[in-house]
Amino acid sequence: MTVARKLIRPDLLADAPDMAVPSSDYDLVRRALSFLSDAWIAQPNLEALAGHLNMSPAHCQKVFKRWCGLSPKDFVAALTLDHARQMLDGKASVLEAAHESGLSGAGRLHDLFVSHHAVTPGDYQKRGAGLEISYGFHDSPFGRALVAATSRGLVGLAFVNEDAGDDDEATFEDIRQRWPNACFTSDEVTTSGYLAQVFASTSNDCGAKPDERAIRLVLIGSDFEVRVWETLLKIPTGRAVSYGDIAKHLGKPSAARAVGTAVGRNPISFVVPCHRVLRADGGLGGYHWGITRKRAIIGWEAARLQKIQQ
Repeated sequence: MTVARKLIRPDLLADAPDMAVPSSDYDLVRRALSFLSDAWIAQPNLEALAGHLNMSPAHCQKVFKRWCGLSPKDFVAALTLDHARQMLDGKASVLEAAHESGLSGAGRLHDLFVSHHAVTPGDYQKRGAGLEISYGFHDSPFGRALVAATSRGLVGLAFVNEDAGDDDEATFEDIRQRWPNACFTSDEVTTSGYLAQVFASTSNDCGAKPDERAIRLVLIGSDFEVRVWETLLKIPTGRAVSYGDIAKHLGKPSAARAVGTAVGRNPISFVVPCHRVLRADGGLGGYHWGITRKRAIIGWEAARLQKIQQ
C-alpha cells in the first residue's frame, strides 16, 4: 500500500513548542484532549470543556489557545477532520517525496540537519558496558520528560506516561533497562541544555549555519532498529507513513510487524518522530509514551499547520 499526505512546503512549518509556556499547561491540555477525543462526535463547546476541567471558560480558552495557538473549538474541528486518515490519503510514498524534495528548510529539529550516528554492533551487544550516561528530569511542552545523554550526544528522550500511571522512577527504569550495563549519573545541568536545544525554534532565518544548530543523536539498538529509526528521521513535519511503508522502504515488505516493534523501541521521542507512524487503515496505532500524548503531538502539528494555511 502506497500512502502519502498532501505535501507541505518546509518554509511554511511552525516553530517548535514554546518553552516559555508553563509546563502545567500540558497537563490541562492532556486532560482536555482526552475529553475531546472521547466526545468529539458531540462537538463539545467551550463551556462543556471548561466544566470538565473545573475551570472558567475564559481561563480554559486562554490556556488552550496559549498552548496550541487555536481555540478549543478550532482544535475540535482539527480532530474531527480525522487527520490520521488525511495523512494517509494519496498515491506517492511520503518517503519517496522526502527524498525528492530534500530535508532542509524551516521547521523542527528533525526537518533540518539532525546529525546522528549509531553505535557498532559490538557496542550494542555489550548493553551499554563502558558507557557513561547523564540523565535528568525536566518539564517540557509535552509534559515531564527524561533526557539522557553521553559525551557523544543525545541517547534518550522519554516522557512520563501518565496514562499508564508511570512516575519518574518507572520512566527511568524503562530507559535504564535498555542499557543495563551503563553507568548512569544524575546531571540536570547537562541534560537541560539538550532539552532546550530539542525544543528551540529552528527556523532557517535564525542566523546560524545548519551544522551549528544540529544536535548529535547516538542511536543505540540492533542494526534493524537503527535502520528503522534513521528512516523515521526522513519523515518531514506534517507527513506520516504506515508501518508497511517503512518495511517496503527497507526492502522487507513482509516485516511490518517487526517495524512496529522497532518503532515502539525508539528511545528518542519527538526528535525521532515515531508519532508520525500510523496503521495502514489510518488509525493512530500505539505509542510508547501514551496514546494521549501521541494525539497531543499530532494534534499540535495539525493545528499549527491549519493556522499557517488559513
